[in-house]
Amino acid sequence: MQKKSPSIFNIAVIVAALGYFVDIYDLLLFTIVREPSLRAIGVVDSQMLEASTRIINWQMIGLLIGGIIWGILGDKKGRLSVLFGSILLYSVANFATGFVNTVDQYAAARFIAGIGLAGELGAGITLVSELLPKEKRGIGTSLVAGIGLFGAVFAYFVFQMSSDPDHWRLCYKIGGGLGIVLLFLRISVAESGMFKQVRQQAVTRGDFRMFFNNATRFRKYILAILIGLPTWFVIGVLVNLSNRFAGELYGDKSLDSGRAIMFAYVGIAIGDILIGFVSQWLKSRKKALYIFYFLSILSGIFFFSGWNSNNTTMYMICTALGFSTGFWAIFVTMGAEQFGTNLRATAATTIPNMVRGSLPLINLLFVNLFQKTLDWPLLKAGIVTGIIVMVITLIAAYFTKETFHKDLNYVEEDKEEIVESLP
Repeated sequence: MQKKSPSIFNIAVIVAALGYFVDIYDLLLFTIVREPSLRAIGVVDSQMLEASTRIINWQMIGLLIGGIIWGILGDKKGRLSVLFGSILLYSVANFATGFVNTVDQYAAARFIAGIGLAGELGAGITLVSELLPKEKRGIGTSLVAGIGLFGAVFAYFVFQMSSDPDHWRLCYKIGGGLGIVLLFLRISVAESGMFKQVRQQAVTRGDFRMFFNNATRFRKYILAILIGLPTWFVIGVLVNLSNRFAGELYGDKSLDSGRAIMFAYVGIAIGDILIGFVSQWLKSRKKALYIFYFLSILSGIFFFSGWNSNNTTMYMICTALGFSTGFWAIFVTMGAEQFGTNLRATAATTIPNMVRGSLPLINLLFVNLFQKTLDWPLLKAGIVTGIIVMVITLIAAYFTKETFHKDLNYVEEDKEEIVESLP
């Protein structure tokens, strides 16, 4: 009797989606409560940009470091161990963030939270990719990301529930509580069968150095990171600072950047669900990416154009920017599909966090080089930074291999590219 193919709505997909929901709630909460929380701990407006950039940079560095740690553990100890361990760490860190009183404390708490948050998506995507058949895994991972991304919308409305100046502290504590609840839901999730098989084989698992000791693997790894760069340029720069861009574009600084982030993430969530079906229809990950890259360029042009002349239009464009960069699930799935089972969790966990960790580098260009050193105005710095990011991404996408039809049931050896099929 033929074994029934797993449904895309199985328990692993549902729990991974809920996990990513909590992950995004906590990850984006700082960008939503940024200004009121910093004012509450004594940061004046003239220091706001510097303080907020410093805190988000530390959060992203935490994600970068955590991605490596959890990725290695995911291939050595199992996908589920990461899903449990990471959520426990970031739940504690987010609860602690609700008690900070200085910028240094804030940065330290977000750094630790970043380490914890780094493990959620990669382990979830890896688990779902290995549990679902190849004809369903693109849709399954898109549902995980699409549903999860609504966590940012939830974070915005939780913050809007009260006008109390200290309500932002409760928002962080709620995030910590949601994580603890999620721990209990994960008890019923099964480990990946592919991981169970590879654990019994005499192969190296979760060795981060393997991305660098083989030229072909290294090339695939770098390209897998670069194709995702526009996502955090859009959120970390354009949408996060949309109130300041609004002041430059049409002289109104009253725009609520937290609300802009909420609209952007509605767009991202819809885009991430849709791109899975587009990829399925086209039988191609790359073609779906190219469509969304084109929409990203178009939305970016509108962002900096004269058509962006009031707050309503800015919110609409932020939604469009979000939708057009709603390819997070596909590019992470492509990263997972590029590598064997003994290295897949390390790839899927480090790649998105390398992209998140690229935000400090993007900020070095946008803030430190273009605005501080070259004394460029905000708009010029934003346009040039966006062009650089998009050119790098398009080149990387061109050289990236298609993975839609790839069988994932294989492993990799220390020095050689492909290896052997699992029994």
